[in-house]
Amino acid sequence: MPVNLNPPTPESLHPVAGVRLGVTEAGIRKANRRDLTLIELAPGSRVAGVFTQNRFCAAPVQVCRQHLASGDIRALVINTGIANAGTGAPGLAAANASCAAVAELLGIEAAQVLPFSTGVIMEPLPAERIAAGLPACHAALKADGWFEAAHAIMTTDTIAKGASRRAASADFSFTVTGISKGAGMIKPNMATMLGFVATDAAISQVLLDQLVKEVADESFNCVTVDGDTSTNDSFILVASGQAGNTEITDTGSSDYAALRDAVTTVARQLAQAIVRDGEGATKFIEIAVSGGATKDECKAVGYAIAHSPLVKTAFFASDPNLGRILGAIGNAGIADLDVTGVKLWLGDVLVSENGGRAATYKEEDGARIMEPAEILVRIDLGRGQATGKVWTCDLSYDYVKINADYRS
Repeated sequence: MPVNLNPPTPESLHPVAGVRLGVTEAGIRKANRRDLTLIELAPGSRVAGVFTQNRFCAAPVQVCRQHLASGDIRALVINTGIANAGTGAPGLAAANASCAAVAELLGIEAAQVLPFSTGVIMEPLPAERIAAGLPACHAALKADGWFEAAHAIMTTDTIAKGASRRAASADFSFTVTGISKGAGMIKPNMATMLGFVATDAAISQVLLDQLVKEVADESFNCVTVDGDTSTNDSFILVASGQAGNTEITDTGSSDYAALRDAVTTVARQLAQAIVRDGEGATKFIEIAVSGGATKDECKAVGYAIAHSPLVKTAFFASDPNLGRILGAIGNAGIADLDVTGVKLWLGDVLVSENGGRAATYKEEDGARIMEPAEILVRIDLGRGQATGKVWTCDLSYDYVKINADYRS
């Protein structure tokens, strides 16, 4: 079961002017499940994205990068069940065929369509099923289709993930709504996750390209479930420009700050939902690292802890075998780390200082903090002023079961 995660409701996901969504059952891999989503964008919408760093990136990721470079995106098409990764030239042809089918339906160019896929790797994408299902998606297009789309992009997720926020700057009001999917094969530099966030605010393309990177670094690039970077990860930010504001062109403006804060809030909620719904997860863990010389080394320490199977299984068992955390810190690649300056807390309990067990630490205190479903791990490296956060989950028996049976 997801860790303290409530599903969105149709009413909780606010429509974004200039964005319509429609879903259908296309039978892409399994029958009787919503597995195809079409998102139509109003003319003049601006789109930016960040993608997986995996060199075996999927065919749709390659096509998305090409189409984004040409600009003027008018539609997104998303399928689940088949990842269309590790599929070579036929996979690229299938991704392009999907774009062509959307273009014909909407009366636009194929280069104005971004394709996304998630599911099993190295299986051919049945582009003909996508083409056959698109008319039903088109007929279902509606501004309040976010709830249905949140369900239609799921794979091993046990719960749909959506977030929405109405906000305002001193000059105008705007809406931010998003959906995401992901539960396993999750690691920073984007993960087996798809994230789609839209706002009706007007913002320049240059600033939108900057904003999507800033937001990703504060949200989706702070989560990890199992340390595996996927082939298909994509985070897309859409600005429809329908809010009526003067286009935001200055990062120093209060309008940009308000938009950045609202988008980051929604993206963090979506990113944390992925960890809370991690495959087999029973606990949600925040690792907050401070006192670093750089933000990168703080993140490196956070990831070293979050990726350690020994640490993650200890959290699952509620076993305060906390020397495993010290071992992960020491294995984070900071060659000149002075371990005598490192402090480790579990919740409000000081566990380690001066290179060893804290004099005040008691085993029963560690066991008490390890028991709840949400746990805070704090580390002070004692090297500087930089900070960084990572969100992760434990590693349970069910994680193995889910991934052993993934294709069945």
